[in-house]
Amino acid sequence: MCADDSSQPLPAPIMPSIELQAALEAAHAAAEVIQGLYRRNLEVTLKADKSPVTEADVRAEQAIRQILQSRFPDYGFYGEETGRHAMDADNIWLVDPIDGTKSFVRDCPFFSTQIALLRGGKLVLGVSSAPAYGEIAWAERGGGAQLDGKPLRVSAVKELGGAILSAGNLKTLAASDAEWSRFGVLVGQVNRLRGYGDFLHYHLLARGSLDAVLESDVNILDIAALTVIVREAGGTVTDLAGAEIGLASTTILATNGALHAPILGVMRG
Repeated sequence: MCADDSSQPLPAPIMPSIELQAALEAAHAAAEVIQGLYRRNLEVTLKADKSPVTEADVRAEQAIRQILQSRFPDYGFYGEETGRHAMDADNIWLVDPIDGTKSFVRDCPFFSTQIALLRGGKLVLGVSSAPAYGEIAWAERGGGAQLDGKPLRVSAVKELGGAILSAGNLKTLAASDAEWSRFGVLVGQVNRLRGYGDFLHYHLLARGSLDAVLESDVNILDIAALTVIVREAGGTVTDLAGAEIGLASTTILATNGALHAPILGVMRG
């Protein structure tokens, strides 16, 4: 696997497709629902996997789904709250209405709406909206990435000694002595370790404010849109084994490209 060269020019912006326009509209509709319910002391229900869900999660996904399915009735839909539908379709929407519900219910602004499009098994579109944080990022394959309408570009840092690494969910990594030890080696080699978490460290990576993000416990709905955004900003995204991100992915390494192979090398031992 070859890491992306962040010195290469970004793709020239293209007119957003009707799919991207619809995804942006859906994200804005979800933001209206979420903002109206944020900090309202909503009742929290636990799902079978012990993750929380609120009225805001359900209503936001309904708003998203209504827009996307009305425009693209033949597309599949995989939603955090409503599950999988028509997963044999060539085009499948991947939606997490509130990624970071635990933050949402504790009045912490680090939550977002994630909307991605999987076409023929490839992630081709991503929208990441953080209404309480006041920003929205989006990207389409071959068309570059933007944050609030401004082009995104990953950093040009090439050495681990100068890199800022942000780590998120690491429970599974910490449970393995060998993997945790390798992570410790990596931490000792980078310039700085942070843990911004959720959408935030991917937005920071895509705009060049940090250089790598590593997580061992994720769901494809958490990372699909962010994968497209980081890649279109010039970065590289795989799982921690160096494999392509897909529906079954549970780990992620996202970097500025130049640091991808060195970090994978450390994490593989």
